[in-house]
Formats: sequence, C-alpha cells, structure tokens
Amino acid sequence: MLPESLTAERDTGAALLTYCDDATGERTALTAVELGRWAARTAGLLGDGCGLVAGDRAAVLLPPHWQTAAVLLGAWSMGVTVSYRSWATAGLPAVGPGEDEPYDAVFVSRQRLGSWLERVPEARHRFVHGLAPGAASPEVPDGYRDYVAEASRHPGDVPAPQAVRYTDPASPDGTTYRQWGGIAAEIGARLGLAPGDRVLVDAAAHVQPVTWLLAPLAAGASVLLCANLDRDGLERRVATEGVTHVI
Repeated sequence: MLPESLTAERDTGAALLTYCDDATGERTALTAVELGRWAARTAGLLGDGCGLVAGDRAAVLLPPHWQTAAVLLGAWSMGVTVSYRSWATAGLPAVGPGEDEPYDAVFVSRQRLGSWLERVPEARHRFVHGLAPGAASPEVPDGYRDYVAEASRHPGDVPAPQAVRYTDPASPDGTTYRQWGGIAAEIGARLGLAPGDRVLVDAAAHVQPVTWLLAPLAAGASVLLCANLDRDGLERRVATEGVTHVI
C-alpha cells in the first residue's frame, strides 16, 4: 500500500523527498506526486512487467536513495514481501530468516555489483541501479536490466490503494504491514515529528528505511536525505532548507 502522503491532496510544488550527495553535488527533489509516480512505475514493472503478485518476494540491495524509496514504496503497494539490505550495513549481502529461497526480483546498485556479483540472491528478474545524478543509465551486466529504463516504460499514474492486508508479511521475518506501520509511527513520535516538519537525515547514520522514509512519511513530514553529509555546513543547510529536525 502507498502511504497516504502519496495519495492525498498535497502542495504539489513542495518536495516530499529530497536526496543530496555532498560528495558529488547531486540534488534530486521529488514532490509527493513525483515520488508517487515512480512508485507506480515500479509497481507496474513488478506487476505487469514481471508478473509479480502479493506475497511474492523481492530483495532490495541499495543504499538510502530516492530510487530506493521508489522501489520500496512500489513493491509494498503491491503487497510484495521485501528483504532490504543496505551496502552500509555489511560488506556483502547477508541472508536472514526466511531468505534461503530464490527471490522473484532483486534490485542492486551497479557501484557495488562487481564485488557482490557472486553473493546476489537468485531471482527470476534482476535490476541494476546506476544511482548517478540525473538517473544516468548504468553499464548493465548480463542477466540484469536497467531499473530506470524499465520502470519508465510503465504508467506513472498513482493507482488506487490495493487490497493489501495489514496482516500480510512485509518482510521475510514475518513482520506484517501493520507492525511496520506501528514501528514507523513510534519512531516518528519519539523524534517528535509532526505534519509539515522537514527532517534532515544523515544517510550514513540511518540506513533502515523505517527511519529515513516510513517514519517521516507516516508523520506527514518531508525528508531531506543526505549522503556523505558535510557536517561543517550543517547549520547553514538547516537554515536555508527550513529543516525542523536533524537525525
């Protein structure tokens, strides 16, 4: 299911998710409508393009990034069970509870694919992400397809909420959609997030999407996701970006 922040009426001129990389200068800002369109394209890619249905399984081996958000939201909107691994959490993808069977789809970063190639889980459909400024097409190895190119073939109209049951597992360990929603709400409350807040997230410090993505969206806040965060310029950025919380 898509969060209400992507389906409700919002100020379409305001960024809901902004991704910055202080090492490269990249800045990609997506409104609720734009992020919703990328989630819808991902859902179309998985459903119409790959034949996945609710209960099928996808592995997402990506760092915190706007493309990662699109993949996760698109997969969850269909009721797909998602195993998430960030390259920041370990040197190689790890296998966890309930993850010893082949996946239906896998999404992996081109930047790390060379060192991970022998460890990427088996999957019927494999997609590679360049994660480059402007979503430039990556070099695509045999057996993979370019995520941006393939997702762009599908409509970006945000679909009506799917009949995903809250009791269905959202992750391989059996955590349900309802439980993840509760965890996200608890994190948002602990951080003191409220509708209209703008949250600056250090991507290196918060790699799990329940913190950098779901908790702010559940609270009605927007996200400024910063990779390679320049701490020396943090005070200026907080002022210029209208940031209300830094995590």
